[in-house]
Amino acid sequence: MEARTAPAKAEPAGIRRPPLVRELLLVAGLFLVYKLGRQLATGHTAEAFHNATRVWDWERALHLPGEGAVQSALLHSDTAVHVANTYYATVHFPATAAFLVWLYLRRPTHYVWARRVLAVVTGAALVIHLAFPLAPPRLLGAAGLIDTGQVYGPTVYGASPEADTLSNQFAAMPSLHFGWALMVAIGLIVATRSRWRWLWLLHPLVTLLVIVGTANHYWLDAIVASVLLGIALAVVHLPHRTESTAGQGQGSRLAPADEPALVGAGLGTGLGAGR
Repeated sequence: MEARTAPAKAEPAGIRRPPLVRELLLVAGLFLVYKLGRQLATGHTAEAFHNATRVWDWERALHLPGEGAVQSALLHSDTAVHVANTYYATVHFPATAAFLVWLYLRRPTHYVWARRVLAVVTGAALVIHLAFPLAPPRLLGAAGLIDTGQVYGPTVYGASPEADTLSNQFAAMPSLHFGWALMVAIGLIVATRSRWRWLWLLHPLVTLLVIVGTANHYWLDAIVASVLLGIALAVVHLPHRTESTAGQGQGSRLAPADEPALVGAGLGTGLGAGR
């Protein structure tokens, strides 16, 4: 059976990359808006601790496992605690940036999709941070947890939330550490075909254990982040797969012409980047 392919001249349109300068400015702008929004959510100390008590009670009512169980396992080794703190402080942004850079260079159609999803999740998270300030479990006395960052180091937060001018410590829900990590895993699984690609799920799994074990987030913070990501994935459509966007090799042959929707899918998504 003969499988026809689209003309070679159609390939560049199918894998068109958004302009690099525009993407850098867009990502930088989104980051600045996110940081500004977090700063606008600072303060509200009484409300943040009141919400923390409510979240703690909700988790007990839902019979979720206690965060203390994860931290207790972590505290058996000073090295493990230090590694967890380091992971929390250093992996979040670089891993997400590396993910976007790789997609931009190797899977441009998937890059546009992933960038849109991350923007939707981050924007929704910022709204929740503003509307529902939440003190993390490390600051909640009822939780009985240790602030591992302050005790063992390293930490990205100041000792006092009120005096911390670099970050908003009352923006625990949802956890963008977990939401972004889960999107990185999903994006790499979707954009590649290696039989080992499912191992990328270890990234959000380790991130989940780290954010809970270091007492920076509640279980519900990760659950809400997952829900937001699910909504974003439902709203931002996944690009159609072609051999040029999800293949393993160096070839860029498009899918057979008897599936015409796949040939133009990359072009439609690429042109939609500026919407």
